[in-house]
Amino acid sequence: EVQLVESGGGLVQAGGSLRLSCAASGITFDDYAIGWFRQAPGKERKGVSCISTSDAKTYYVDSVKGRFTISSDYAKNTVYLQMNSLKPADTAVYYCGALPVGSIWGPLDWKGYNYWGQGTQVTVSS
Repeated sequence: EVQLVESGGGLVQAGGSLRLSCAASGITFDDYAIGWFRQAPGKERKGVSCISTSDAKTYYVDSVKGRFTISSDYAKNTVYLQMNSLKPADTAVYYCGALPVGSIWGPLDWKGYNYWGQGTQVTVSS
């Protein structure tokens, strides 16, 4: 059984930092890239960042470049999203998902993702 479990969300003031974790079981990073998406109330889910261990590539949406850093711990099967200089616009439920290596969909396109976690709330106050 595949499971993705997010943690690390919370309430933070603008300019603060949070680190999200996505613990994966039932899949390996050799076969799947792991992406982070976010969804604000009434809006569609959007890609934030993705890491592909198989080819050592990372991807970011423009709005988080320079502020967010994605990384992975292969031994722990866990992916992290370090979020710095947080803004109120970053407020959303953050989800991690698993994208099969070789997918025809882009790394920040939710349509290619097979598995999802339950989400973790990030709230940034002004």
